[in-house]
Amino acid sequence: MSLIELIGFIPAIVFPVATLAQLHYLVKNKTADGVSILAWSAFSLGNASLYIYTEKYGELQSIIGLLVTAVLQLLIVSLVLKYRYHQKVSSKTTVD
Repeated sequence: MSLIELIGFIPAIVFPVATLAQLHYLVKNKTADGVSILAWSAFSLGNASLYIYTEKYGELQSIIGLLVTAVLQLLIVSLVLKYRYHQKVSSKTTVD
């Protein structure tokens, strides 16, 4: 394995781990306070686009670092939407 291939594993590890840290926070705290839907949506779109642009469809580094991370980022967006919806509904029912 070449040095370049080894270096390719850095973002393949860092990107999903960083995304999993945010996901863990959301699941643990059950709140979306301070989490930006726009930012995580943009990260997801950027990673998916970069996966296509690099044309390294079969390389593990590309799949994990870009595609898997993009899916995890969409999961973050989904959880943020879910928690904000539930927060809005629960605040409405307590006021009524």
